[in-house]
Amino acid sequence: MTYIAKPPLHHPSLEKNTLGFTRRDYEGRISTLCAGCGHDSISASIIQACFEIDLAPHRLAKFSGIGCSSKTPDYFVSPAHGFNAVHGRMPSVLTGANIAARDLIYLGVSGDGDTASIGLGQFCHAVRRGVNMTYICENNGVYGLTKGQFSATSDKGSKAKKGAENKDSAIDLVMLALQLGATYVGRSFSGDKHQLVPLIKGALSHKGTSFIDVISPCVAFNNHVGSTKSFDYVREHNEAVNRMDVITPRAPIKADYKPGELKEVVQHDGSILRLRKIEDDYDATDRNEALGYLARKAAMGEIVTGLLYVHPEATDLHDAMHTVTTPLNKLPDADLIPSVADLEKINDSLR
Repeated sequence: MTYIAKPPLHHPSLEKNTLGFTRRDYEGRISTLCAGCGHDSISASIIQACFEIDLAPHRLAKFSGIGCSSKTPDYFVSPAHGFNAVHGRMPSVLTGANIAARDLIYLGVSGDGDTASIGLGQFCHAVRRGVNMTYICENNGVYGLTKGQFSATSDKGSKAKKGAENKDSAIDLVMLALQLGATYVGRSFSGDKHQLVPLIKGALSHKGTSFIDVISPCVAFNNHVGSTKSFDYVREHNEAVNRMDVITPRAPIKADYKPGELKEVVQHDGSILRLRKIEDDYDATDRNEALGYLARKAAMGEIVTGLLYVHPEATDLHDAMHTVTTPLNKLPDADLIPSVADLEKINDSLR
């Protein structure tokens, strides 16, 4: 079905953002995923987020690996740059592109198998290096392309569609991202657009590594009684720590929060994250508190969602490498290729 293009029709009354684009301009091809798949809801949230932050489509670079989730970049922001990498290697490809063309906004979309199994090492090193990217893991707990085997994020004790019980401990990607130094970490549910859209908007505006784990039930293989990734289970055990609004530098600021309920975090680009507290004792700017809180709630069987951690003054890989502000792919050869004398100086310094 992806060869069938959507009709290029725009109703004259469609809302436009400040760039003159409608939401329709941020869509992609027709999805071939199963009807009701949570991944399609995530794609819809990405489309809405890009539209609302006035993101020019040609400034977005989207990357994916292999799996049901990695098909989804074809379903949003068609005019954007895109690259479908081999299984588990998306973070490395994205890192290379980011070093060469730092002026783009990078979005990596992957699944729990692509991220937590074959791509776990790639994921860890990209996060610890602080690559300036938004990494969304569409987490359904199974290998959907190969008939529903447990993935590395499947909870211990969770049951497969045919009754088999998972005996292995799960990898918690949110905990891992926090431990590795990600500077913007969130978790959401594909069915909660009101929570997910602001999380994506904040991530795309954040400088540094942003990671969002999105529980996305697989309607074909992991949406039954006994699964901890089903729609019903997530709805029953979802505990949000906050609700977030993203105020761009250009948008009028309006607030209807009572004193003491609101915390504002100003990001590097001037955008403001407005966190409405639900948990009285939760501070989204304290990494250690986030780790402890997640561990306590996991022991209770709860799934914590919302913006779990943000570092308002985060740095990225380019800061660590002291690269020039001009993207490397726009520099002339004379600036990129060192002279023989310069090479000798470099080699002498290493002896």
